Amino acid sequence: MDNHMDDVLQRLQEQPGVVDTTQLSAEEFEQLKTLNLRPAQRPAMAWWVYGIAFIFVVFIAIGLLQWCVWTVEPLQGYGGFIGKAFTGKGELQFFLNFLLISALYGILIALTNRFWSTSAFLLLLVGFCAVVDRLKVGIRFETVKPSDLDFLKHDAGNMFDFTPPGLDRLIAGAAMFTLTVLVIVYSLAHRDGRKYIIRTRIRALGIALRAGIAAVLAALLALFTIGVSTAGSPANRFATAFGDSPKLWDSVIDAQANGTLMGFLRFVNPKVMEEPSDYSQATMNRLVRKYANVAHQINESRAYNMNDSTVIMVLSESFSDPTRVPGLQLNQDPIPQIRQIKQNTTSGYMLSAGYGGGTANMEFMAMTGLSMANFDASLSSPYQQLIPKLSWIPTVNRMWDNGKESQAFHPYEASMYSREGNYKKFGFTHFWTLNKPDVIAHQERIDSSPYVNDSSAYQSLLEKIDINKSQFLSVLTMQNHMSYDNWYSNNQFVASSTTGMPLGLDETQQIQTYAKGINYTDNETQVFLNQLDNINKPITVIFYGDHLPGVYATAGRDDNNSVALHETDYFIWSNKASASAGTKLPDSTALYTSPNFFMAQAAEHMNAKVSPYLAFLTALHAKVPAMEPPVVNKIQGWSRIPDGQAIYLDAQGNRVDIRQADKETQELLHDYQLIQYDITAGNGYLKDTAFMSLPKDTSAQEQQIAPGTKNAGETPAPDKAAIAARAKQQAEQAAKEQATEQAAHAQNANEQTKPSGTQTEQAESEQTTTGQ
Repeated sequence: MDNHMDDVLQRLQEQPGVVDTTQLSAEEFEQLKTLNLRPAQRPAMAWWVYGIAFIFVVFIAIGLLQWCVWTVEPLQGYGGFIGKAFTGKGELQFFLNFLLISALYGILIALTNRFWSTSAFLLLLVGFCAVVDRLKVGIRFETVKPSDLDFLKHDAGNMFDFTPPGLDRLIAGAAMFTLTVLVIVYSLAHRDGRKYIIRTRIRALGIALRAGIAAVLAALLALFTIGVSTAGSPANRFATAFGDSPKLWDSVIDAQANGTLMGFLRFVNPKVMEEPSDYSQATMNRLVRKYANVAHQINESRAYNMNDSTVIMVLSESFSDPTRVPGLQLNQDPIPQIRQIKQNTTSGYMLSAGYGGGTANMEFMAMTGLSMANFDASLSSPYQQLIPKLSWIPTVNRMWDNGKESQAFHPYEASMYSREGNYKKFGFTHFWTLNKPDVIAHQERIDSSPYVNDSSAYQSLLEKIDINKSQFLSVLTMQNHMSYDNWYSNNQFVASSTTGMPLGLDETQQIQTYAKGINYTDNETQVFLNQLDNINKPITVIFYGDHLPGVYATAGRDDNNSVALHETDYFIWSNKASASAGTKLPDSTALYTSPNFFMAQAAEHMNAKVSPYLAFLTALHAKVPAMEPPVVNKIQGWSRIPDGQAIYLDAQGNRVDIRQADKETQELLHDYQLIQYDITAGNGYLKDTAFMSLPKDTSAQEQQIAPGTKNAGETPAPDKAAIAARAKQQAEQAAKEQATEQAAHAQNANEQTKPSGTQTEQAESEQTTTGQ
């Protein structure tokens, strides 16, 4: 017995607390009990138990991450997220998120070599992230992005200034969840005799094995994270195979559809653009000097300072002329007043990068002067993928006291395209939307339309005009947003085909609803301009439609209509108090444009002095009137920019092969890439130069104005009834002229055969809501 006891005691010295009692007699066992030693260790759990527990933990982790983006009925939302993976439609996003969480779980287990404590740590970590995400969704209806880590670094002390109602309940729930996890894990760990998941006779071998597993999983996860946002990369193709479909207009919707973790990872490393081979500080300094000279030459003949006027930029949702759509005719002109405005002021057509969507991209180009054509195909939404990561972004509103005299208006949700945070970064003092704290003043709607009408958007802006200051004001309307579901009563518009192929029933209804909507826009825009004419302050308006509505299924079938379906209307107009009132730049310079050139064109229209940057854009616009990335006749998608060649138009609107352009044009385009790279992906060498600064030239003439009301909201509105009557009269006259023209055409058709236009059949456009 003594020999047995000696062996047992020796083993206890080598490994305290672990005793094998199978070789001891009853007497020896009783002797061990007197030594206060515990008997044999509990048996290890079977491996299948770990497998089930692993799946359950991952399942709960994904559920927590989905809970944070489903503020209403989260269980139903998570159930739908899982259920769609079994519908046979290829929507396997649940399994993609399962693999990602599993990889992270595996890394942690390999590093710690403990199963139960690691499971608790993972659930608590995910739970913490879910609570933070839930807080942000509750406050701003946006998910957490990598760029928010900067907020935690610099503004963590202000976090509780942004906490939503119900925080106490959320914290109590989180505390209960934490306690429950700890109790369950402790109970399971106490019953499990297996201390280590990977155990080898040679300790170094076990460490090497665990390190290898962790390294492989970490490398795979890192490669996926780095590449998933790059179009065509293996990681991107892998995610697409599981049905991942980015919905970058709204991060919450993206997380609900594709998984919260996927929604976060796609913003970690978006590819912006290739670095130009000659990019350096010396190169950028050379460009600053070059275009400072160009600005000096332009400014010698310019008489005014731009920021002595108020400039209003109007992005009119989906505004375009439907009578220009190939194969379509309406019984009367829906935009007679804007057509008349365009005849008397600088105006033309804007080449849009979107069809049925992509609003924020046009807005981005107009606000920055940068072009989507220069970005990598992976960067499909700068507002979501780029702006939150930048510490400096020059925007046009900063020409008005570095943005201190700029406000923006958007009668919709502030969270769309992350506008709330972006507009703060742009330097706007207020961003008026449907959400607190800056709630837009007027929110009326027309008939059964779900969107705030243009009259309300305009009036909200008018009430913020102060003639004692020069301001930059931006309004993004919503009235004509899809899906055009027969909203308006007394709709007089009738749409028909001129190709011999009748329009579809849904297509016809949508076009007619849209036509009525822009007819309201036509009237309200004229009222708005008349009100501005009553203000004794120089005011210039840049008005443009962002894209065509995605309702032209018949015309969209023909690829030859691609350019026509991407041309919207724009005009630049100045009120009576402006020296540039009645100015109309020639069609040779203004007929075609793209949104990145608007501010340079406005300066030319206003005879205003320019910065070196605006001088560059002026020079480029003279050589390349319009430019956009490749386009398709489908509603805007967000996984990538479409395949193909970027589109460049000449002054007459004809497509040109830019590779055949002259040396000066090629040099300008290369300079554009250098400038855009420096701002968006490079070292920001331009930031500390005067490249973006307007000249401080006191010799510029000041526009003399008479005293007037301080707030334009006090200015009496013109007689809307008279304007509507005039519009009706113009519409009737246009209808008579159209009828006469059709009769003449029919008579000529008897004499000779004429082509009837495009007759290619076209499939219905996918009516996926892309948001604003």
